[in-house]
Amino acid sequence: MSNRAKIAVAGVVAGVILLWLQPWVGLLVLVGVPAVAYLLLDPAQRKRLRRASRKQLGR
Repeated sequence: MSNRAKIAVAGVVAGVILLWLQPWVGLLVLVGVPAVAYLLLDPAQRKRLRRASRKQLGR
């Protein structure tokens, strides 16, 4: 398993635990982190990401 996959799994586990302990905080983390990550991309990266299919995202 790659390092990125391990980080993704850890993030999902942490989000689920937060969702169980504090539902609003968990929901905020599960929705907010990817949204902030997308907004941190520059316009060229966002355009490329929108063009890419799901199969191409792992490359």
